[in-house]
Amino acid sequence: MNQLHCFNTSDIRGKIPEQLNEDIAWRIGRATAEWLKPETMVLGADCRLSSPAIKQAVIDGLRSAGVNILDLGSCGTEEIYFTVSHLKACGGIMITASHNPKDYNGMKLVGKDSVPIASNSGLNTIKQLAESLDTHNEVVELTGSYKETSTLDAYIQHILSFIDPNNLKPLKLVVNAGNGTAGHVVNAIESNFKKMGLPVEFIKLLNEPDGHFPHGVPNPLLPDARQQTSDAIVHHKADMGIAWDGDFDRCFLFDEKGQFIEGYYIVGLLGEAFLSHHPAAKIIHDPRLTWNTIDQVNAAGGTPVLCRTGHSHIKTMMREQDAVYGGEMSAHHYFRDFFYCDSGMIPWLLVAELISRKQTSLSTLVKERIALYPSSGEINSRLTSDPQKTIERIKAIYQPDANSIDTTDGISLDMGQWRFNLRRSNTEPVIRLNVESRQNTQLVNEKTKELLALIKEG
Repeated sequence: MNQLHCFNTSDIRGKIPEQLNEDIAWRIGRATAEWLKPETMVLGADCRLSSPAIKQAVIDGLRSAGVNILDLGSCGTEEIYFTVSHLKACGGIMITASHNPKDYNGMKLVGKDSVPIASNSGLNTIKQLAESLDTHNEVVELTGSYKETSTLDAYIQHILSFIDPNNLKPLKLVVNAGNGTAGHVVNAIESNFKKMGLPVEFIKLLNEPDGHFPHGVPNPLLPDARQQTSDAIVHHKADMGIAWDGDFDRCFLFDEKGQFIEGYYIVGLLGEAFLSHHPAAKIIHDPRLTWNTIDQVNAAGGTPVLCRTGHSHIKTMMREQDAVYGGEMSAHHYFRDFFYCDSGMIPWLLVAELISRKQTSLSTLVKERIALYPSSGEINSRLTSDPQKTIERIKAIYQPDANSIDTTDGISLDMGQWRFNLRRSNTEPVIRLNVESRQNTQLVNEKTKELLALIKEG
């Protein structure tokens, strides 16, 4: 039994080559074929230097079991989701480690209809099968077929269907692909806008994919990774800025002043926008920060539905509730009309249409919401002790004075004028803290400081 350490609850991530290499990738491909028994699988990869070899090994593992392959080449994760559903394939595998360091790689797996394959829906079984296979070093006949394909045009038309392009007013947009794989989609959208005669100007930063990541791995959640986008917005007097992570399934927005907008406030904004077209619909949100989303969704006549953090949980809940939209503060946005999957391109299109239609700025759209429900943003603390014990200790301190406690994901305590969520990482000894209040930034700062001191005690 070759124990594999690259499997997580919702995907595969590992350091190259210790935790993930071509031998392991071949075994994962073969194991996926044995468990899913697919006729056709869609494959694609981000631009990491290790991605072509890892992808080829997965393809060979699948083909050795007779699976036919449709290869999208270099693409984004959502292009895999789209293609699996659009071509009615049996499943798909995206080779990506998203925003992890450049010496990592990984895989995201989906089955029919782009349904995620997570630990409780097949990934654990694939892991066990892959571990039971011998190290792959012999030549095996590849009985499955192989074909390079592109669904880019159909994908672009689908994501553009989420807006009425004629609503777009003259806009100047700074777009930062971070040397990840978003650039070709940005180019295709720009080309479509030009054909339609739309007055949208794209100012492109790091638009070419480069697996060396000379400016750092694209992860706009890190403050250091935002400066270039902010500076360009101010310099070019742009209306909005957009930045993506490596496989562009997350979308980060900046207002016309170059200020980074926390994903939390975009969830409420998009929830409200969808409810104007889908009255009384359900909107899924995560437990980390909730008050603003609940308030906006209720005010717009919708139903807010709480769900555990993580793409596989949100997608499952989206299907169960037939929710029109779901959003996480981490900048993952999910859409019923995108196969209940997340997209990093649809959100900014919707926001661009929103500021055009309302003839206002992004800062104006979110300013009131930020003032009503100021928040800390997510703060990570690395511990030397057991994170769960720390969470239980902090819970015991605050629970006696709490209005309510929720354990959907970690602990969420409503303290009346403020609330907090504390949860542990699935993969490392890290605790993640989020704090928010009702119209009291000073209270957020005080309570954040107080909680961080308690966390530091271990």
